[in-house]
Amino acid sequence: MAEVEVGSVVDGRYRVVAKIGGGGMADVWLAEDDHLQRRIALKVLHRRFAQDREFVMRFQREAESAAGLQHPNIVAVFDRGEWEGTYYIAMQYVEGPTLKQLIDSGITVEQGVAVIRQVLQAAGYAHRQGIVHRDLKPQNVIVDPEGKAVVTDFGIARAGVSEITQTGSVMGTPHYLSPEQAQGLEVTAVSDLYSIGVVLYEALTGRVPFEGESAVAVAMKQVSQMPQRPSSIQPRVSPALDAVVMRALEKDPGQRFQSADAFIAALDQAMREPGGAGRGTTSFAALPPVVAAEGEEDPEEAKKRRRNWWIIAALVAILIGALLGILLSRDTSTPVPSVEGRSLQRAEEILEQRGFTVNQPPIQVERSVEAGTVLEQDPTPSPPGREAEEDCSFLTLFCSKPAVTLTVSIGPGEGTIPRVTGLTREAATEKLEEAEFEVATENVNSSTVEEGLVVHSEPSAGKTATHRSTVTIFVSTGPKLVKVPVLTGAQRRVAVQRIRGRGLVAEVGEEESNAPVGQVLSQSPNAGKELEPGSTVQIVVSAGREKVKMPGVVGLERREAVKEVRAAGLTPVVEEEETRNEEKIGLVMRQEPRGGTELLPGEEVALIVGKRAATTPSEEEFEGEEGEP
Repeated sequence: MAEVEVGSVVDGRYRVVAKIGGGGMADVWLAEDDHLQRRIALKVLHRRFAQDREFVMRFQREAESAAGLQHPNIVAVFDRGEWEGTYYIAMQYVEGPTLKQLIDSGITVEQGVAVIRQVLQAAGYAHRQGIVHRDLKPQNVIVDPEGKAVVTDFGIARAGVSEITQTGSVMGTPHYLSPEQAQGLEVTAVSDLYSIGVVLYEALTGRVPFEGESAVAVAMKQVSQMPQRPSSIQPRVSPALDAVVMRALEKDPGQRFQSADAFIAALDQAMREPGGAGRGTTSFAALPPVVAAEGEEDPEEAKKRRRNWWIIAALVAILIGALLGILLSRDTSTPVPSVEGRSLQRAEEILEQRGFTVNQPPIQVERSVEAGTVLEQDPTPSPPGREAEEDCSFLTLFCSKPAVTLTVSIGPGEGTIPRVTGLTREAATEKLEEAEFEVATENVNSSTVEEGLVVHSEPSAGKTATHRSTVTIFVSTGPKLVKVPVLTGAQRRVAVQRIRGRGLVAEVGEEESNAPVGQVLSQSPNAGKELEPGSTVQIVVSAGREKVKMPGVVGLERREAVKEVRAAGLTPVVEEEETRNEEKIGLVMRQEPRGGTELLPGEEVALIVGKRAATTPSEEEFEGEEGEP
């Protein structure tokens, strides 16, 4: 089985650059895609799991789950495969720290909420596609330098009931497991929202709600204990944000937010109205005293009765006055529970249990949150000291709690996408936003649409789409530029083919040169320069030089031979060679090349001229003896 390391080329395409992370199931490498010339994150299954069918299927399911989710806050999957027994996934490379690293280094309440909001948008999109992540935690969220959060690792994501191993242990990270996931019960989208609630808790306080000596101990706490309120750890957490976190961490799934959109709406309201939680519950009413009537006195007591009458009348008047004072000053306020963000059915149950009636039918409006979610209520939820007034009659003796009018979302609704082709980026964005659509922008090359104008939109104009859904506009960056290829040194025919193959026009000039005929001597512009298609590229090719013939100079004297070679336009190079033949001294014995050879003007030719050979001492003595008489 192949080992992946720096320098490896996986599947003949992905060149490994560096290791950027690892986990219990796989390592993640930074790699270069040699086909598309881009950086990617290459996730490679650990060697010990490559033979385990269950892990391989889980690994492959991650690719399938994430590949079907096209959302700006979900990591994009480009490719998957098997290479020499190693399984891999090629994903979008997001440069930046994990949310866990940011939390450990310290982030503000506002920064934490902003990141969680994006995580909720990603989770909401996945849930609408029928995918439950099941392992949401800060280690699976990467935040780029611009603050954009991207959710990764769909290794145990799937639709349906909770996935349990054969030993009965639950897949997921204990500190972020929902109570139902910890118990092996059915896991739904609401379970993911619990996990996000734990991540929000950690982002606000710097620690998770539950710690324990073992994974089992932590899971037990998830099931049986309520966490400490975030504000008791981090005083900067507002009462409203406290309430959002505690609702997200409800043990009963039915008491939590039922959708990511409802969670987002509650977060937004908490950030707008940080003091909007924590309501008083006191209400009381004083009971009037009972005054008994006196019977008739006998005549003997009449005088006494008349004397006492005024006393009794005065006492009754005092009592009635006191009673009126009590009734008129009676506290008839009543706290109104908050049902915003809940489902209509659950909101009506809560209000009716508290003695409130609900006006029917509710007000229905189009919003981007889930249909059936309560957006507003009248009277509004009561902060302490501003409770709603009861409906009372006859000096507040008969009071009832006020009826509550609910405003409910019927979903975002739909609209027709307006035509924006030919508009500027700003004008197109304004027009789409007026039609209640979100706008994303991508740049594309176009040879027909002026730079800066919209080429087309996706979905296209005239189609019906959900309000607040994203419409992508493609803005022209002008014609696609092409790079001038390397031409110098190539033959004329090859160079012209290269130029035309790039959609450019070749302009050829010639110049005398010692280089082979037709070889490109220079080019303009230089290689690598980017031009618009149809631009001209000039090349200068060698026309060669007229050749001259080497004269035959063997047997000529040195000076005469040099003169003749120079007269032929060549450069003589004289070399001397010893000879014992007296007749060849000072004459050209050999020449290279031989006479008649065609050469380029200025080329060097060798002339080998004879010189007297040096004599040895023995030879001198011999010559001396021969000279004696």
